[in-house]
Amino acid sequence: MTFRSVRSDSRYSISAVFLAVGAFATLSVAGCASEVGSQEPSTATSMAPASAADVDAVLATIDGTPLRLIDLGEAVTDQLAILAFEYDTQRFQLLEAGVKDAVRQRLLDAEATLRGTTTGEMLEAEVDSEIEVTEADVQVWYEANSGRLQGRPLEGLRPAIEQFLFEQRQEEGIEALTTELAVDRNVAVLLEPVRADIDTEGYPSVGPADAPVTIVEFSDFECPFCGRFVPTVDQVKDAYAGRVRLVYRQFPLREIHPNAQKAAEASLCAEEQGKFWELHDLMFEEQDTLTVDDLKDKAERLDMDPRAFAACLDSGRYVDAVQSDVRAGQRLGVNGTPALFVNGRPVPGGAVPFEAFAKVIDEELGRAGR
Repeated sequence: MTFRSVRSDSRYSISAVFLAVGAFATLSVAGCASEVGSQEPSTATSMAPASAADVDAVLATIDGTPLRLIDLGEAVTDQLAILAFEYDTQRFQLLEAGVKDAVRQRLLDAEATLRGTTTGEMLEAEVDSEIEVTEADVQVWYEANSGRLQGRPLEGLRPAIEQFLFEQRQEEGIEALTTELAVDRNVAVLLEPVRADIDTEGYPSVGPADAPVTIVEFSDFECPFCGRFVPTVDQVKDAYAGRVRLVYRQFPLREIHPNAQKAAEASLCAEEQGKFWELHDLMFEEQDTLTVDDLKDKAERLDMDPRAFAACLDSGRYVDAVQSDVRAGQRLGVNGTPALFVNGRPVPGGAVPFEAFAKVIDEELGRAGR
């Protein structure tokens, strides 16, 4: 079976199998999304936000009195903060992809020159010739993705699936070859990731305060994706014990999770008694019982002072603290949970698998020489 290489004009792109059935080729996000936050698409790529110098610029005058950005109110300044962070993040992602492609191309071209051949011929021999896409491979992929293919029969999609699998394996082969070539070359990528400035002091945390990696998770105790993500977080804590610090920030999606707000407040009431993580784990284990009465029952089961806990929860003592967390997350563009930041770097995808999470952590540990 012969396929056209991705390096030549092909009527199949890497996502053609989905485009063929009218699906959008977008990244899948595993998480709970805010209905409010998801209604308005981001416009961050339309133009760069104003520079920091413009903060003090006079926007208007009234009888000679200046009107500046800070005078426009939180609704405007918060939205500008969101746009600025999204712009910086997307700019970095574009540069990162461009640098990766350019470095890879130069390494491949240099190796091909050493071998006295062309880059295309080298990749045909080193990568393409090793790829085999079987009928069983096609069948497995089709069955695994049948829900996204809108009932289209396999026969009509077989060529696109075959090409998709070929290109996927081709990309993996090229990446492996490039990684091998880079070992013998002095490759240093100096591009720094975009990092959010997130306050971590005074928030529930686990791990050493001086850990080289700080993970901030904005989460919702009633979000099922957050619940399923807990084992991944536990795996990270075990695998990187002593090297990571996990900080929990509240982000209850109140419009879709009616018990999330009180659950968030309850966790902070539990923090007063040194039981934040115990209640954290229990609430995620029992997400279907998060009413106020349920929360009080859980506190008693965890040997907290039930009267003190109930008084704290009923008083609404932490309503403002929870709202402050939500606003902080919104300023970073968070509109779904879980939302993760590793040393300030946003980790896209929501409840990402351990491997994707660990990749970012390992990069940060490498930067810290750990």
